[in-house]
Amino acid sequence: MSVLVKLPNNEPEELPEVSILIPANNEAGGIAEVVGRVRQVMDNLDYLYEILVIDDGSTDDTAQNAHDAGARVIQHPYNIGNGAAIKTGIRNAHGKWLVTLDGDGQHPPEEIPHLLEKLQIFDMVVGARTQESATCMHRNLANRIYNWFASYVCGHKIEDLTSGFRAVKAHIAQEFISLLPNTFSYPTTITMATLRSGYSLKYIPITTCKRNGDSKSKIKLLRDGSRFFLIIFKVATLFSPMKIFLPVSFSTFLLGLGYGLFKVFFLDGRYGPTSAMLMTTSILMFLVGLVSEQITQLRFDRSEFSKVVKNN
Repeated sequence: MSVLVKLPNNEPEELPEVSILIPANNEAGGIAEVVGRVRQVMDNLDYLYEILVIDDGSTDDTAQNAHDAGARVIQHPYNIGNGAAIKTGIRNAHGKWLVTLDGDGQHPPEEIPHLLEKLQIFDMVVGARTQESATCMHRNLANRIYNWFASYVCGHKIEDLTSGFRAVKAHIAQEFISLLPNTFSYPTTITMATLRSGYSLKYIPITTCKRNGDSKSKIKLLRDGSRFFLIIFKVATLFSPMKIFLPVSFSTFLLGLGYGLFKVFFLDGRYGPTSAMLMTTSILMFLVGLVSEQITQLRFDRSEFSKVVKNN
């Protein structure tokens, strides 16, 4: 299976500048259309490119249809997860810029030129779904909560934490590949890791469409919703622990102090061991957060030192 590359003016084959990564699982009904639309868009741009469809253990003709449409296909022997498919794509991509979009037809390939245009300035560009997008109301509400919490952790406004339609410089994606989960929460991880590492991020508005044919969402609200929160906490404690430990410690201290004062002034009782325990616990939380912050800083310093040594 050859790499699909645009070759202007009949020049010799070169490595592509842009790699389009499309994870797919049982998308036989629409994957050919998605690949065709991507090809049409990229043929009108002045980039060498390749299209990689990562078939995540499909039981239908997804791989064959993608291949017939002109994509380079990489197959998982069984279903591992959407994030695992993206990681496989990152490992096998040849381009210096990576573009990811879903294989169900929701993401408009016609917006790829806007992503690539902004990627010349920013390190990552994400398509943020507008209110006109074909999304469920309960998912919109959940995304608002995720966006608010992630914005607090990162210190940067997050407009769409879970969007899988994005462009990123390949070396950044490769830097964080070990952090990415195998599930649908990989956009959450790479977004927060990129911001907390000091890379730049840009959002552009997009309007998503309904899925192709009989394609259905593989995301379950309760199962994957709780997983998204765990991912946010994980990344927060990995890159900025005090964002989590400090407010929890402060709240616990105020709870202990308030409960003790309430007993003294309103119940005519003693301050009590419960209040003392809560306040002591809050101090321990703060100290653990402080140590975690120092470990994080040491990890970053070691990482930066390794990069300098490698580059020299």
